[in-house]
Amino acid sequence: MSPELISILVLAVVFVIATTRSVNMGALAFAAAFGVGELVAGLDADGIFAGFPGDLFVVLVGITYLFAIARANGTTDWLVHASIRLVRGRVALIPWVMFALTGALTAIGAVSPAAVAIVAPIALSFAARYGISPLLMGAMVVHGAQGGGFSPISIYGTIVNGIVERENLPGNEVALFLASLTANIVIAAVVFVLFGGLKLWAQGAVKDETAQAAADTAAGNRTTAADTAAGNRAAGAARVGAAAPRTAEQRTQPPADPTPGTASTSGTETALTPALTPARAATLTALAALVVSVLAFDLDAGLTAVTLAVILSAIWPDDSRKAVGQIAWSTVLLICGVLTYVGVLDEMGTITWAGEGVSDIGIPLLAAVLLCYIGAIVSAFASSVGIMGALIPLAVPFLAQGEIGAIGMVAALAVSATVVDVSPFSTNGALVLAAAPDVDRERFFRQLMVYGGIVVAVVPAVAWLVLVVPGFG
Repeated sequence: MSPELISILVLAVVFVIATTRSVNMGALAFAAAFGVGELVAGLDADGIFAGFPGDLFVVLVGITYLFAIARANGTTDWLVHASIRLVRGRVALIPWVMFALTGALTAIGAVSPAAVAIVAPIALSFAARYGISPLLMGAMVVHGAQGGGFSPISIYGTIVNGIVERENLPGNEVALFLASLTANIVIAAVVFVLFGGLKLWAQGAVKDETAQAAADTAAGNRTTAADTAAGNRAAGAARVGAAAPRTAEQRTQPPADPTPGTASTSGTETALTPALTPARAATLTALAALVVSVLAFDLDAGLTAVTLAVILSAIWPDDSRKAVGQIAWSTVLLICGVLTYVGVLDEMGTITWAGEGVSDIGIPLLAAVLLCYIGAIVSAFASSVGIMGALIPLAVPFLAQGEIGAIGMVAALAVSATVVDVSPFSTNGALVLAAAPDVDRERFFRQLMVYGGIVVAVVPAVAWLVLVVPGFG
């Protein structure tokens, strides 16, 4: 049995054990990386750790640390209430707003994981607050990021178009962008329908929870006051002596202040809305600084987030004391372990071995669909750009024959390799999993894994059918 086949079978065993024995898959993957790397591939420790995703580790820790502080000091609550007012209470619009926001960020040049890292924690806070499926919200964020990811000025678009030009293949930047955007909009619409979007739409607009509470409190106060006044009038009629008229000073005295935390009869819209305290204002400034640093100055999202979180912790230690414990450590272990094993597969040539085996098939259409599936499967665990950079050159031999349209094939590979990034083993899926507050992470992980598996199984075939088959011949 070849070393490459052994490494694939070991990965399958890791999945089976993690699923049936409830062992952290990342820990199993680290053990598998050690065993396969040392015994099968002949790698030393440096070769095994070459695949450790240090940048993703810092991103996961930094982003979850910063947003744990934001949750602790009430900044995310403030953002939720402010955003609900902006969409006029229509909760059903929020997933689409998040889709459009991440799409706009990647379309203008943000790296997809950076855009997801910025938007996902806020989006998942909305989901927790308003009963939106976290799977729905997470999928909308990731598919939004990928929808804008192939614009001519985006990172993905620039890289893929550069590979196409270097390989002397015909290309079309606009067609690539529209293919990815259309595919992700269609998938997002299906997810929206299947995971509760229509119910959200049917419920119409909702009031901001704090405003509603204020109104309810004010109504209760008015009812109590009316009941008290009626009782006083009845008691006064029964008394023999009437109370003396109030003096002018008593008549002009303002009513007593309402109980702290309750609303008066006016201004109920904002009476109980979270106040913009100095800590919250500083946290909002930190979040804005994160966006500007990543988009404008191309700084690393993880290192920037850690730095901002440390500054906030130093100034307001009480708000931040428990934030470190809320970092998604189990998710960090899971993702880093699996990606380290994928790195071992790459080091020992398993991925190249599989791709070359497909490209040697003599049937162009069959080779095309298999390359799309390899791109989807590998990208669910590894870098989308990396796998596209490997697969497009592998497709050159049969694209040069002229039987398969290069523009459609490149677009199909691009779509297949990126829509699967909702998988919890990919960077974007891992960020969504780590950012979700108040969820059963094991259950949410399984949901993302099942959804990612469905996307891997369906989308490459559809992309091949729509984008490749019409250009054959």
